[in-house]
Amino acid sequence: MILIGYSGHSYVIHGIFASAGIKVIGYCDKDEKSFNPFSLTYFGVETSEAALKAMKENGFFIAIGNNSIRKNIYHQLESFQMFPANAIHSSSIVDASVKLASHGIMLAAGAIINPLANIGIGVICNTGCIIEHECKIENFAHIAPGAVLCGNVHVGENSFIGAGSVVREGIHIGKNCIIGAGSVIVKNIPDNSIVYGNPARKNP
Repeated sequence: MILIGYSGHSYVIHGIFASAGIKVIGYCDKDEKSFNPFSLTYFGVETSEAALKAMKENGFFIAIGNNSIRKNIYHQLESFQMFPANAIHSSSIVDASVKLASHGIMLAAGAIINPLANIGIGVICNTGCIIEHECKIENFAHIAPGAVLCGNVHVGENSFIGAGSVVREGIHIGKNCIIGAGSVIVKNIPDNSIVYGNPARKNP
């Protein structure tokens, strides 16, 4: 496996693949990293000839936490008819009725995805998060560590749910939203909002 991006978030991805017995052999990034904790081979930027060849031969994953950057790289590589694998930790719990997109999903250690949830392309379900029954998480959203989404929550594309947040059942969170860490969401959140607190309020 080849990682695109090689910093903190990618270290978690490396562990996810290791838990599944999948060896990561290299990485792509703008520059070669002086700190290389897993002794990976550098293949240049993801669109270089060497990187494209390595990714086609070994598979790849976009190991970048920023939703917009991850989405842009996904669509850039889509133009080459190349699609990232899913990274699913062996300790995550996923009900058999869950619908997982086939590309670019991260399910970290201890993540729980309950019945009839729907997880889109490029979604991050980070360490120990809980996504309850019938939730829908649209493409390239990020559910941070320890966040809890109660039943029938809808999270729009590119949105970020901060660490330790709790979202009440039936809530709709729009696209491109940021929910601050530790927030409690009790009302629907419109597109492009930044909210935080308990109960969460919009950033003025």
